[in-house]
Amino acid sequence: MRTQTFFKAAALVGMLALAGCASKTTTKEQYSGFLKDYSGLKEITTPSGKTELRWISPDYNPNNYTNVVYNPVTYYPVPKPTTQVGQKALSDILTYTNTQLKKAISERKPLVTTAGPHSLIFRGAITAVDSSKEGLQFYEVIPIAMVVAGTEAATGHRTMNTDLYFEGEVIDAATNKPVIKVVRKGEGKDLSNSDSQLTLDTLKQVIDDMAIDAVKFELNQH
Repeated sequence: MRTQTFFKAAALVGMLALAGCASKTTTKEQYSGFLKDYSGLKEITTPSGKTELRWISPDYNPNNYTNVVYNPVTYYPVPKPTTQVGQKALSDILTYTNTQLKKAISERKPLVTTAGPHSLIFRGAITAVDSSKEGLQFYEVIPIAMVVAGTEAATGHRTMNTDLYFEGEVIDAATNKPVIKVVRKGEGKDLSNSDSQLTLDTLKQVIDDMAIDAVKFELNQH
């Protein structure tokens, strides 16, 4: 009876720990420094159903602007390829992100190459492409199962989570001050183990969701 009670308690503790460690948004410790100021960011739900951190200037009125200068999305900082995330994957992800976001923003306002007095300037960066082992399942908090879990992790058999982190801002060309700031984390497909290769397909839906939200962006989203 006492053993059964211990297992139930251990399972509950594990479930609570699992729920607490996975954040849907970028934490302050994960800010890259791409944006000069991260103050005022608030968590909102986007049209695609995702969660992001966003700040909009109280003075921002989209009707005051006629076009947008699109600066291509970059990596910040510049990533080093790994055995799981190779250079081809990094290049493919960046190219696809620019294709989708540029198209999405052009659906909102015409794109121009030179800023005028009524222009907005877009700049953005992929700040991390991450793969990490999934947290322990609730039943793995039982001590004997921890040995099995540790072995699986050490031998590369544990499922890997994938995430793409993005930071961006829209700047008033006349004042050179941001009017919109966005910090976003998107969860991609799981990789079966640490030997699996991360590709564009792994994170494609994350990028597509970002493009959808850029098209359907509204000031009153919350």
